[in-house]
Amino acid sequence: MSKAKENDLQEELTAEQIPTVENPEETTEGLEDDISAELAKVVEEADKQKELALRTMADMENLKRRTRIDVENAHKYGLEKFVNALIPVMDSMEMGLDASKKDDATIESIQEGLEMTFKQVLDMLNDFNVERIDPMGEKFDPKTQEAMTMIPSSEHQANTVMEVIQKGYVLNERLVRPARVIVAK
Repeated sequence: MSKAKENDLQEELTAEQIPTVENPEETTEGLEDDISAELAKVVEEADKQKELALRTMADMENLKRRTRIDVENAHKYGLEKFVNALIPVMDSMEMGLDASKKDDATIESIQEGLEMTFKQVLDMLNDFNVERIDPMGEKFDPKTQEAMTMIPSSEHQANTVMEVIQKGYVLNERLVRPARVIVAK
C-alpha cells in the first residue's frame, strides 16, 4: 500500500470511530466498580439460593419426621375404628351371658339374644367390607373354597357344594379364609 493511501485511510477514521482513552486509570477504576457491583449481585443471589436450599432441606426433614409419626400412629391406632365397632358386640355378649345365668332364662330368650348378637357382628363386619362366603348349593370354586372331602351323591350334581362346614370370608375382595365344604362327586 502506498504512503498516500495510508494517509487517506487514517484521515477517514475519525475520533468517533476509534475510541481514545484520555485517562486509562479512570477507565480501570470504572471497570473495577462494574465488576465489583456484578460480583456483589452474584454473591447476593448465591446467598439467597443457599438460604432457599437450607429452608427446603429443613422442610423436607420436618416432612419426613411428620410422615414417620403419622405412619407410627397409623400402625399403633389403625384398629381403633374396628375396636370401637366391636365394643358394643362385646357388651351384647356380656349381657347375654348375664341373662343366661338368671333363673327365668329360657332357651328361646338365650337363642334370640345370640341371634341378635350374631346379626350385630355380621353388620359390623359388613361395615368393614368383610363379606361372608356361603357357597351352599353352588358349583365348587377352588379360589374361594376348600374341599374337605368329596362324597358320592345322587341328589346333587357333580362338583356341587352339598354341605358347608365353615363359611369363608373376604376382605375388600381379598380372600381371608376359604369356605370349608363337602363336595358331591
